[in-house]
Amino acid sequence: MWLSFAFLSALFLGIYEVCKKASLTGNAVLPVLFLNTLFGSLLFLPFVLLSVFSPETLQGTAFYTPPASWSVHGLIFLKSLIVLSSWIFNYFATKHLPLTLSGQVKATQPVMVLLGALLIFGERLNLYQWLGIFMAVVSFYLLSRSGKKEGIRFSHNRWVIFLVLSVMTGALSGLYDKFLMSRMDVMTVQSWFNFYQLFLMIPVLLLLWYPGRKKTTAFRWNRYIPLISIFLAFGDFLYFHALTYQESMISIVSMVRRSNVLVIFLAGAWIYHEKNLKSKTFDLILVLTGMFFLYLGSK
Repeated sequence: MWLSFAFLSALFLGIYEVCKKASLTGNAVLPVLFLNTLFGSLLFLPFVLLSVFSPETLQGTAFYTPPASWSVHGLIFLKSLIVLSSWIFNYFATKHLPLTLSGQVKATQPVMVLLGALLIFGERLNLYQWLGIFMAVVSFYLLSRSGKKEGIRFSHNRWVIFLVLSVMTGALSGLYDKFLMSRMDVMTVQSWFNFYQLFLMIPVLLLLWYPGRKKTTAFRWNRYIPLISIFLAFGDFLYFHALTYQESMISIVSMVRRSNVLVIFLAGAWIYHEKNLKSKTFDLILVLTGMFFLYLGSK
């Protein structure tokens, strides 16, 4: 069941990435990120309020948010710091890089999660799972070659560096999620980390964007902005539930979630008409084949 949750999460995550790209194209990054945290918080606020003032309404359902101690809130606040750091790097990279390239680089994030899972949680992979990881590593190398054809040198492009930093902090977040979900309720983590991110984004917006807003790319509202929060909320809800299963493996869940690269690739090809699709298609097939081996190894 946990693997099914992971694949469904990947679908919603892919749509989220496409909506994010549509929202950021020709737009100011930080206001879009702020609105994402705002709408995400508004989605969960009714469940938290009902759980506090009318707990019998939601008790026994997946949406009940139980009260939490100060220590729990401290751990969730730390998660918010990690995730927000990853998102800031990722949003800037998504705006400036081709979707077919950024999506597939992001798909290599589980390799870092794997290393952490091996060292921290003692997870062990079988032969099929190792084959899947190996294919992900090879695909990253091939993607760097595809990027050069578009004038994007992985070692000299600051947006690629931002993307790599987002992958590293995202991997750290994934490992921390495994720790949290073995101890905490899903709705407690998901709702409060959205609230804390909104709290953190207010000074970021006011101090980093607002004073110089007239000298940079202007902010423009578009209909895709609220969809970012909606699809991310669904994707994360399923992801957190996958991690609540005792037999779930963060190294596998993280890798399966990155099968969202299929949705991202199709959007980049059909909507944005991006370049070098032939070479990137081979990279995509390699990533998806790796996902298939991971699936076989997890049955």
